[in-house]
Amino acid sequence: MTGAAVDAGTGAATAEVELTVVVPAYNEEQRLGPTLRAIADHLQKSRFENWELIVVDDGSTDGTRAVAEAAAAEEPSVHVVAGDTNRGKGHALRLGVCASYGRRVLVTDADLATPIEELDRLDEELTRTGATAAIGSRALPGASIETHQHRARELLGRGGNFLIRAVAVPGIKDTQCGFKLFDGDRAREAFAATRVDGWAIDVEVLQYFRRQGWPLAEVPVRWAHQEGSKVRPRDYAGVLAELAALRVRSRGGRDRRGGRDRTPGRTPDRTPARTPRWADRTPRRQARRRDLAVAGLFLLAAFLLQMGRWADPGGRYLPDSLQDQNQWEWFFAVTADNVLHLRNPLFTDLQGFPDGVNLMANTVMLGLSVPFAPITELLGPAVSLSLVMTLGLAATGYAWYWLIRRRLGVGRAAAVTGAALAAFAPPMVSHANAHPNFVVLFMLPLIVDRALRLCEGTRVVRDGVLLGLFTAYQIFLGEEPLLLAAMGLLLFALGYAAVRPDVARAALTPLARGTGIALAVFLPIVAFPLWWQFFGPGSYHSVLHGDGAGNSPLALLSFAERSLAGDRATADGLALNITEQNAFFGWPLLLLAFAIVVRMWGRPLVKALAWTALAAALLSLGPKFRVPGTDTVLTGPWRALAHQPLFESVIESRVAMVCAPVLGMLVALGVHELVRELGRRREEDGRGEDGRGEWPVRRGVAGPVAGLLAVAAALLPIVPGPLHTVDRAKVPGFIADGTWRRYVDTAAGESLVPVPLPDPGAAEALHWQTTADLGFRLPGGYFNGPYGEDRRGIYGAVPRHTSNLLREVAVSGRVPQLSKAWREQARADLEFWRAGALVLPPQRHTEALRTTLEGLLGRQGTWIGGVLVWDLHGGS
Repeated sequence: MTGAAVDAGTGAATAEVELTVVVPAYNEEQRLGPTLRAIADHLQKSRFENWELIVVDDGSTDGTRAVAEAAAAEEPSVHVVAGDTNRGKGHALRLGVCASYGRRVLVTDADLATPIEELDRLDEELTRTGATAAIGSRALPGASIETHQHRARELLGRGGNFLIRAVAVPGIKDTQCGFKLFDGDRAREAFAATRVDGWAIDVEVLQYFRRQGWPLAEVPVRWAHQEGSKVRPRDYAGVLAELAALRVRSRGGRDRRGGRDRTPGRTPDRTPARTPRWADRTPRRQARRRDLAVAGLFLLAAFLLQMGRWADPGGRYLPDSLQDQNQWEWFFAVTADNVLHLRNPLFTDLQGFPDGVNLMANTVMLGLSVPFAPITELLGPAVSLSLVMTLGLAATGYAWYWLIRRRLGVGRAAAVTGAALAAFAPPMVSHANAHPNFVVLFMLPLIVDRALRLCEGTRVVRDGVLLGLFTAYQIFLGEEPLLLAAMGLLLFALGYAAVRPDVARAALTPLARGTGIALAVFLPIVAFPLWWQFFGPGSYHSVLHGDGAGNSPLALLSFAERSLAGDRATADGLALNITEQNAFFGWPLLLLAFAIVVRMWGRPLVKALAWTALAAALLSLGPKFRVPGTDTVLTGPWRALAHQPLFESVIESRVAMVCAPVLGMLVALGVHELVRELGRRREEDGRGEDGRGEWPVRRGVAGPVAGLLAVAAALLPIVPGPLHTVDRAKVPGFIADGTWRRYVDTAAGESLVPVPLPDPGAAEALHWQTTADLGFRLPGGYFNGPYGEDRRGIYGAVPRHTSNLLREVAVSGRVPQLSKAWREQARADLEFWRAGALVLPPQRHTEALRTTLEGLLGRQGTWIGGVLVWDLHGGS
């Protein structure tokens, strides 16, 4: 037995215990040593990067304890828990399991009648089915009995086992095989609740799992009778007697039913035990520290991406956000203003005056803009937005890391790699310029995990309630990402059901029940906000994006503008704009993913992930797409969804964002397998040392090392650079110093009219408004609102003749011929906007705009505070 396990990513000792093996021993001096050696040797080569082996000496009268302590001295991962007197297998297992820290716990007999190699079969079953316990069975088809007991003994044993099953746990064909793998937390809870000290503890634990609704899986294993076994045929009668006693015994004792006592040195039933010499170990605390370091790593990455704006949050601008930074700062400012002044957070007339803006129908992220209201009020919306983008991106990375660790069972290094890809993939970085609702996605991994828990059917009510709460909160963070996540989950479910229909059938009932519970929780929370969004003031029913919103197939293979290998001209030619580079994973990463899928094709999970990525990529091409290099146009699968409610408003290229976490999971699985193989081959190298300081089989690690280098080579081209920032345009003194207050009577409901009026192409006036503490109202603006009798969604306010005229002059620089009709129209529009003043800041075509305004208003403006001002109180 060699040294302790190490973290495959860093080489440092890892603290989180992934597996605990518990071996009860009573007078096993002769065979305990080889057993412990066999277990440790296998675990060193297994997928479990950190493990512990607990030997429980049940008051042996021979040298069992000395053998165990000698093994512990040689291998730091072996620990000894000793009882003073012999109390039975049940008591020993209770001691050992309740002293464990493993995410999974294996209990096995000291004779290894079931070889330790069968652990892999049980572990695969837990991962594949989502069960909470895998029970080794000698009675299922596929089991192998290599050495039988005496015929009479075997028949008696089968009869006893049949009676036990009939009385206690129907459906389990072999309760007494001493080889069982449990989910760690559930095992500690179940064993702490047991009462028997003898052989019946196996049955009592399985009964507990059944009562809790935790799914069990029975797995055929190899088994061989071992001479000297402590199990005798009459022990089956003892098991039945203990079970009968349980039925008549009172059900008191909170210490045995309410959970586990994890205090080292004490048993769960308060019986003093000899304090193990490893009692001061704190693996969970150390594991938390490592996870905290991972969170810090993601926070650093998010900060480096956003570092340009942190140099001066209020004075730096992301030009690649186009006008979205102005819009999002305004969203945070108006939400804070509404909340702190106890106004309706779902509506405002500060933009789009006088009609106003339905904030619920816009992506204001109430789930964060409301709790951030005090920060926005104290430090300004620019700081709030910077915090949300940085902390939210880091939280998203950590949430994917948590999900990948929990659901894929991979090592820390592999999980970090996969989560980094999920959170910092090129489309995520593209949206980090402008769209926090597509970057702050930390709730989505929690929703995915809760949906998977529902499929397990263990705690349907609790999981359904939490799924409803999580989904309701995500509504207030971003509805479109939630829709895309639901599409991804559905694609994955269809793919997994196709390869594992048995699992799908088993999951259908608890999933349906849990979904109903989730809806019962979800709907009361979101019913009124969603009614307001779709039927309230300023509501609309869809936003059309026109043709060409899908990805080109080349976009999937190319590199984004911010990627290390990216080229702006190429990326711009394949995307709607720089904030919508929704694919751009690069051909090396796609080749790597293809290689991983081919290498691991036998795993149902990999097949389902591959299908999900492929289907999402095809959907992202839109209703039709052109084959690159040809004039051939093909119909895409999105055509079936393009005109359906909700889907008609989706920019279809965004569906490719589903591929980011899927590719992250595939890469995590690939890295984990490579790291495991590297560790195994290194250990083989270590045993192959020839005494001359040479390593004859060192070349065996070349394959895994080459694989890891290939992963690095595929990911390096898409490593993002910091987002581009520039100095922000200064707010005119007329606004910044409050001079505007002399010209706009806000108490009378007047507005300030910038020229040209703010719209999605030029929304700097929103920054003026936030600088002025939202003191004045603006006609026009940058938001989603209704247009026409059918209330079709458009970007910006409903245009009027005067606003169109001023925008055309601002773009072209040409002064139109102004008739009396134009002057009357201008007067009508200014009255509609309730304009107190017109403000013309210096810009590209200032003179053309000035001449146009003088023609419309019949008088000159006045330079005040760096802008031309027309005071309209004397009439136009």
